[in-house]
Amino acid sequence: MKRSTFIKSLAGLAGAGLISGLYSWQIEPFWLEFVRLKMPVKNLPDELVGKTLMQISDMHVGDRFDWQFIIDSFEEAKAFEPDIVVYTGDFINKREDILETDALQTVFQHAVKGRLATVGVLGNHDYGRAWNEPGVATKVIDVLQKAGLKILRNESAAIIPGFNILGIDDYWATNFQPGLVMPFHQPGVANIVLCHNPDACDLDIWSGYKGWILAGHTHGGQVKPPFLPPPVLPVQNRKYTAGHIDLEGGRQLYINRALGHSYQVRFNVRPEITIFTLEKVV
Repeated sequence: MKRSTFIKSLAGLAGAGLISGLYSWQIEPFWLEFVRLKMPVKNLPDELVGKTLMQISDMHVGDRFDWQFIIDSFEEAKAFEPDIVVYTGDFINKREDILETDALQTVFQHAVKGRLATVGVLGNHDYGRAWNEPGVATKVIDVLQKAGLKILRNESAAIIPGFNILGIDDYWATNFQPGLVMPFHQPGVANIVLCHNPDACDLDIWSGYKGWILAGHTHGGQVKPPFLPPPVLPVQNRKYTAGHIDLEGGRQLYINRALGHSYQVRFNVRPEITIFTLEKVV
């Protein structure tokens, strides 16, 4: 190969790398996708057929990226006028000093709320460093409740008669007690479970539950080479990447790719807000 050709090739590769790097850092992390799906729910009350349930996950309000993106995304999501909104954890990015600023309060002044209900569960980051600071979780909950969110901590909420949302606290943190809620679910009514970490799906905790489980936590890996799985996933079960997964035995899992980021980099894994249209199981 001629020296001039070699130099041009290197320059081309360097240019491609620079463009890819800028895209992954400055464009895709803020290129929100609204994913619309149908959600067949067993025993769904007639009055909820056709209603929408919006899932928002992993906001990670903190200092890793400009959280004005979260506010802008919330405002954009409000245009869909969801009937139910669920938040599946990681409201902050683990540091308690975030709560000493007005960041979380400012962001959740713009929170998307459902016409019927707005509920959520905590994620591991909401428990502070090493997921082991329950006092941080208490402060997060206080902010969210003042913003109009009901946080479920191993408990169930009746949205309307015949339709319950169950919330399991985070698997890695200090208050993971599914035994307080799952054995008491009502199989004769419609149920949906919120559980931040999808690895909990593989535990013997479900007490015969059959229905949807909505999770987050993975961010879809944030970086996914084309035709390959993401190299980094914070779960033991590597099939729990993102999207809909049939767990068989009557359970359906959906893993949201996250709205925020642990670090401001994404490639082939756009941030997501999910909008489910509720329908009866045929």
